[in-house]
Amino acid sequence: MLMMGTKKLKVCTLIATAIWVIVVSSFWLNTVQCQDLGGNGRVEDPSVQGVAQIVDNLFNLSLIINTEISKRSNFCIKDPIADWNNAFNFSSNLDFLTSCVKKYPEDVTQRFCSVAEVKAYFNSFFGGSGNVKYMKVKPNKNCNSTSTSWLRGCEPGWACSLDPNGQFDLLDLQKIPSRANNCDACCEGFFCPQGLACMIPCPLGSYCPLATLNMTTGTCDPYNYQLPPGQRCGGANLWADVGSSPEMFCSAGSYCPTTIQNRTCDSGHYCQMGSTSEKRCFRLTACNPNTANQNMHAYGIMLVAATSTLLLIIYNCSDQVLAARERRLAKAREAAARSARGTEKAHQRWKAAKDAAIKHARGLQTHLSHTFSRRNPSKHHEKLKILDQTDAEIDYDIYKNTLYTSTSIESQPSSETSKGRQMEPGDLMKPLDDIEEDPKNHEAFNLEIGVTKVGKHMPRGKKIRTHSQIFKYAYGRLEKEKALQQENKNLTFSGLVSLATNPQIRERPLIEVSFKDLTVTLKANGKHLLRNVTGKFEPGRITAVMGPSGAGKTTFISALAGKAMGCKMTGSILINGKHESIHSYKKIIGFVPQDDIVHGNLTVEENLWFNAKCRLSAALSKPDKVLIVERVIESLGLQMVRDSLVGTVEKRGISGGQRKRVNVGLEMVMEPSLLILDEPTSGLDSASSLLLLRALRHEACEGVNVSMVVHQPSYALFQMFDDLVLLAKGGLTVYHGSAKEAEEYFGSLGINVPERVNPPDYFIDILEGIAEPSTSSGVDHKELPIRWMHHNGYPVPPDMQQIANRLAIPAVGVDPEHGTNLSGAEERSFSGELWQDVRQNMEFYWDKIRYNFLKFKDLSNRRTPGVFHQYRYFLGRVTKQRIREAKLQAVDYLILLLAGACLGSLQTMTDQNFGSVSYGHTIIAVSLLSQIAALRTFSLDKLQYSRESSSGMNSLAYFLAKDTVDHFNTVIKPVVYLSMFYFFTNPRSTFTDNYVVLLSLVYCVTGIAYVLSVFFQPGPAQLWSVLLPVVLTLVATQTNQGAILKKISNLCYPKWALEAFVVANAERYHGVWLITRCGVLKKSGYDLHAWTRCILLLIYAGLVSRGIAFLGMITLKRK
Repeated sequence: MLMMGTKKLKVCTLIATAIWVIVVSSFWLNTVQCQDLGGNGRVEDPSVQGVAQIVDNLFNLSLIINTEISKRSNFCIKDPIADWNNAFNFSSNLDFLTSCVKKYPEDVTQRFCSVAEVKAYFNSFFGGSGNVKYMKVKPNKNCNSTSTSWLRGCEPGWACSLDPNGQFDLLDLQKIPSRANNCDACCEGFFCPQGLACMIPCPLGSYCPLATLNMTTGTCDPYNYQLPPGQRCGGANLWADVGSSPEMFCSAGSYCPTTIQNRTCDSGHYCQMGSTSEKRCFRLTACNPNTANQNMHAYGIMLVAATSTLLLIIYNCSDQVLAARERRLAKAREAAARSARGTEKAHQRWKAAKDAAIKHARGLQTHLSHTFSRRNPSKHHEKLKILDQTDAEIDYDIYKNTLYTSTSIESQPSSETSKGRQMEPGDLMKPLDDIEEDPKNHEAFNLEIGVTKVGKHMPRGKKIRTHSQIFKYAYGRLEKEKALQQENKNLTFSGLVSLATNPQIRERPLIEVSFKDLTVTLKANGKHLLRNVTGKFEPGRITAVMGPSGAGKTTFISALAGKAMGCKMTGSILINGKHESIHSYKKIIGFVPQDDIVHGNLTVEENLWFNAKCRLSAALSKPDKVLIVERVIESLGLQMVRDSLVGTVEKRGISGGQRKRVNVGLEMVMEPSLLILDEPTSGLDSASSLLLLRALRHEACEGVNVSMVVHQPSYALFQMFDDLVLLAKGGLTVYHGSAKEAEEYFGSLGINVPERVNPPDYFIDILEGIAEPSTSSGVDHKELPIRWMHHNGYPVPPDMQQIANRLAIPAVGVDPEHGTNLSGAEERSFSGELWQDVRQNMEFYWDKIRYNFLKFKDLSNRRTPGVFHQYRYFLGRVTKQRIREAKLQAVDYLILLLAGACLGSLQTMTDQNFGSVSYGHTIIAVSLLSQIAALRTFSLDKLQYSRESSSGMNSLAYFLAKDTVDHFNTVIKPVVYLSMFYFFTNPRSTFTDNYVVLLSLVYCVTGIAYVLSVFFQPGPAQLWSVLLPVVLTLVATQTNQGAILKKISNLCYPKWALEAFVVANAERYHGVWLITRCGVLKKSGYDLHAWTRCILLLIYAGLVSRGIAFLGMITLKRK
């Protein structure tokens, strides 16, 4: 309960005096305006005529003091005129004044308090015992406690008249006039403080009847003060805050149209404490007679039902729309596939018919030539031979060239024509050529033939827009490619030459990666992870990197890809023979990590399609992008699971092998020029591995440089590799060259692979020391790196010179920088090891920060979609993911609903503090629940984001899309919570005010949750989300704060939210609540004008925290 004492209420004297000058002048002004009128409560008394001039002076002075109030007391008075009208505008009913004038017709005006007396009254709040109920005004000349006699008018509820012979000025701030005449009880509608002996009008919303003596307690009811024996009870004695003088307030369930009337609230209406009129209850609410608040639970239930229905419609309809769209696309895709297969079969039939016609025409030509020219057919046959090919083979190869170039064979007419000239074969076959070029009169088959560059495939003429047209285009192309691949198996020499020289064959930018003396060393302890590796990866070839565990295979490819963190790299890496950073080509480089980093709540096709949209060239048309995705799905054998969710740990989806292929397909759909894979076949069976290698072989045939770490491949897979890099433990090269020549090289060293043993398995067993070479070879597995250096003329490190001397190999061109291996460094103390770990972590994070902020010149010549387009793509993806998490969202809303119901039913919105306690609990509950839910936005996708951002996708588009989708929760969650809390507590502030504050609060704490999810792991982030709202709210609500704690609380978001809640509620308290409002706001340090400022601060905090989260996200990418 708030007490208007020294420690409870601290309102400055000047402010209080200014308030009461306005009170007195307003009252007097109303008195003068009504004094000459008779009837209807208006009085006509000549005794009041002499105060007209005084009232005019008071009113003029009140205008000046209004300005002072606006400067010094605006923290609790927003509109002075409106507040005073709500408190002291008695023009509607002056019954209380009429009765007072009738009671004291001669000296009624002389009983009113002057400004000096009002000042003395408010000064009393800063002294005494601190209990306002029994506090006395400081001694004055009228009520001096040291005098021999105590005026009866000095008792509570009593007043005296001025000395008729004295001169007085009601506006005098210092001089208290002399009062000793006609002491009597205070009038109804006025209150007379103890020790002043004068009357002050009660504000609107109060009830100030005459007191009656309670014979049992001896107090004057309802004010509970006691008088000396023999003195009757007077009127009201005190107006203060509701905690100190609740008796003066119009009781709850009643309303007081004037300060002397108290009426019970009728049925269908409700009357809150301090009401001047009854308010009609809303429909569907229960309002019995004498009701203080309307029961609005029905509206809360209706709002919950409406919100739930809306959410169900949104989620179900969205899910149904997505499902219907997927079914429609599946039907269009199946129809296009059937059409493409049918078209290709028809094409093959026409081709077979043409071949038969060509054969028949050639036989007829030979017969006519033999008959009419009488030449030797064998000579003519010899002239048509080219490199042991007959004329039939040549003509067939020329026809196949038309398949690649999509052009008809034009006949060569002779310069002379005669009636009996010989018909050329081209003339005979031209009708068949025309039919073959358009077997369906250009209606259902408008596709080019051959594997040409994708940017040149689009049929010219009518545009492809519908899904059916796009799928027909894509599957038609796929069927043609299949047929062409089948034909390529049996290509003749001339056909191979035609295929190789075809200018329309798809070309990708070629990337050759060469490296010399590549050494990777840990910065912390100097341990070598890779040593003196030299070689190159060429485009159009598949290179396998193999070796035992600890050989540095992953470190090797990570160093080539520019992803080695916390390490020192020496040597050189050249891109196409130039010293350029590999990051300059990241848009055309694909890196497949060892872990399957894919989005589990998306389907296989959605994962691939999203990568294709964001990473392929922006100039590429949608049909060509669809073609690329369909080609990858076809080559990886994912047709049967294309519409299945990939799955997560909690929810099972596709199999592990299929997931691994999706992981590879994410990089294949962007058509890379360099494709680096880290153990792509691990966890796959032999059939799946072979299928994957065939897809990679197809990429290599298009000029892609494929490099992959492989762990114990089968012999069939090993035969598909072009080159092999074999590493020994310590990162030393054992072999780097053609995979087919590896056995020959090791055989030259005396290491022969036994029969029925897989060569790569045997090589790794040798390097592990599991298998020993034959004793006749005299080779130890530790000598193999030295022998490879000697074989290629590479320098031998000094620390390996002992082995080289044993083999009689000279140390040519020793590089001292690489000469020492510190893997076996001397023992360190505990503090040394601790410092080493700290230093290693610091260097690792510094490398990450430096790498993430470095800018590299883009040399890939590929313009990917910009920020806006990627934002659209990310927005669509995140929306799908959230729709599929509808159950999780529903649980969040249900918990928030229960929290609102529990706090609304258990907490009471008290008038003494304007509900600050209930609002404080609301801030804790909403902040905690909203933060924990918002942690999922970024904490669950850290690995996926790291992979996508390192491949060139825009981080800002990713962040904005996530935040945009979270705005839906930001808008809905306040409605869900208030649907219970607001209608259970029924505060005086409007639903809109509470909603805006909660909306800003949820926006703020969501940004804070982003920061926690980015900088912490999920476990610690959840603990911080629980701890922060509780601690910050406790700090913000402390009343006895020191200077430092006060500064800290001013920076806490709960203080801004709580101030906005309390201010919005306090603004609806006026009239008799004026002192209570000023006391609560002054005690809490709140300002009635600060509502907008608090809302803006919450939004600003949300924006700043989002900025910090974004910087942390791009800085601390998880590798």
